[in-house]
Amino acid sequence: MSATPAEVRGRDESREQRLDRNWGELLQELRVTQTGVQLLTGFLVTLPFQARFPDLDAAQRRTYLVLLVTAVVTTVLLLGPVVLHRSLFARGQKEALVRVADRLTRTGMAGAGLLVTGVVLFVVDVVAGRTAGLVAAASVLALVTLVWVVVPWSLRRAR
Repeated sequence: MSATPAEVRGRDESREQRLDRNWGELLQELRVTQTGVQLLTGFLVTLPFQARFPDLDAAQRRTYLVLLVTAVVTTVLLLGPVVLHRSLFARGQKEALVRVADRLTRTGMAGAGLLVTGVVLFVVDVVAGRTAGLVAAASVLALVTLVWVVVPWSLRRAR
């Protein structure tokens, strides 16, 4: 008799319990990421109303617009699981909900990584110049890639 996936992971839980646990863990992750992304989006939305905004050059304005769209798309992706839950609540579709919510969250996290990197590029470009902005953004992108991609991949592989 072979072990079930739950037994392999050291958990004695039913399929429904696993789905409930996975959904709960996903919601905890979303609470953190949604707040951060929404704060960055709010910051970006207010920028055109600041006194220095007209002083931005064409590249800075393009960067700003790309960041604004990235922030809005990322917000929509990270709010998607909550909207799905409202639509599928108590309809016996928790497995589909968890699967699709996981994909939306992963895609939203990629957007959050790009957003954080882009915000650093934009702010450092405005404050210290284009070269400094590019260096800072490359550093942040490397850090995001290391912490969000390489470390989890290496831990999964080591297991």
